[in-house]
Amino acid sequence: MNGTVTSPLALPLPPATGGWQEGDPPGRRSWVTLRRPTALESGGSLPGVRLAYETWGSLAADGANAVLVLHALTGDSHVAGPAGPGHPTTGWWDALIGPGRALDTDRWFVVAPNVLGGCQGSTGPSSRRPGGAHWGSDFPDLTVRDQVTAEAELADELGIGRWAAVIGGSMGGMRALEWAVSRPDRTGSLLVLAAPAAASAEQIAWGAVQISAIRTDPGWRGGHYHSASPGNGPHHGLGLARRIAHVTYRSEPELGTRFGRKAQAGEDPGRGGRYQVESYLDHHAAKLVQRFDAGSYVTLTAAMNGHDVGRGRGGIAQALRRARMPALVSGVDSDRLYPLAQQAELAALLPGADRLRTVESPYGHDGFLIETGQVGALVRELLPGTTDGRASP
Repeated sequence: MNGTVTSPLALPLPPATGGWQEGDPPGRRSWVTLRRPTALESGGSLPGVRLAYETWGSLAADGANAVLVLHALTGDSHVAGPAGPGHPTTGWWDALIGPGRALDTDRWFVVAPNVLGGCQGSTGPSSRRPGGAHWGSDFPDLTVRDQVTAEAELADELGIGRWAAVIGGSMGGMRALEWAVSRPDRTGSLLVLAAPAAASAEQIAWGAVQISAIRTDPGWRGGHYHSASPGNGPHHGLGLARRIAHVTYRSEPELGTRFGRKAQAGEDPGRGGRYQVESYLDHHAAKLVQRFDAGSYVTLTAAMNGHDVGRGRGGIAQALRRARMPALVSGVDSDRLYPLAQQAELAALLPGADRLRTVESPYGHDGFLIETGQVGALVRELLPGTTDGRASP
């Protein structure tokens, strides 16, 4: 070989935005348009908010069987079900939802919204604002609290006054925690996975580097790139952000065992080729730019960086005293992005939590998505009386 390697981002040409757009297949999504502008923590408001969501099971007459499941940064409402038109990936917790599973849909009504600021059907930077143009970088800065405000309005529209449980991991865990602190009367129980009470300096640093990777891409165009032709959006920056993030999502021992220093087949790293681990990161970058929006990545990462459940509430310890519902807190033993010490703090300070639960996994932060057997056991512990997790025949 001549040492020249073609980036997997070059073919096929990525769209300006990989987010869901009007006219795309709806898949399993339903939508609610909120009746009034959504009040933002900054003091402004966001008009015309529409939230995409999916549901499984049936809502009981008294509304008491509703469970809210909240996704992580590049997740969406498609928690369960196959990939297909409208859904570029299989459900990210597919093994947990369905008859006889941990979230038994013969008993529970499961609701999963796409987060405000996201790009898979909910209002975000790639959405069209009143008047028809894409929001782009005119989309307002959001906080986790703003996202939960919108989710509470969604619950109102669905006739759900109180969730039997609120469950989330990573960014979804931040929102679950905010639900418990800001609306304890509407949160019957709580499961927080691989998330902190507040983003740390290191976590903010990782997020800031990813935001910078996107904003310094010439295709970013000041955030107004959504009408660009394929290949002319900020896909290089988004792909780089994904590569950086994915390293933090996995553990060093797993990467070492899986790839070591091995070269990618047919390539020589000493002559411009790639190591296998580089090819792995390229693969994940190439997938993300086809299904995600760079503006949403910036908006959501900034919201995660701003996460602090104690802000304006007298600090973390005082804020968490509000959340007196039964609670389980769990982290992944190999997580280097949101290390176990952060979940141990939550378990110690939440009045309804007794001790930290640990998910054992070599996969780092992604363990909360991969180790569905262990996560399912936590769900069944949180919601006693569920089935034992065996799928119905």
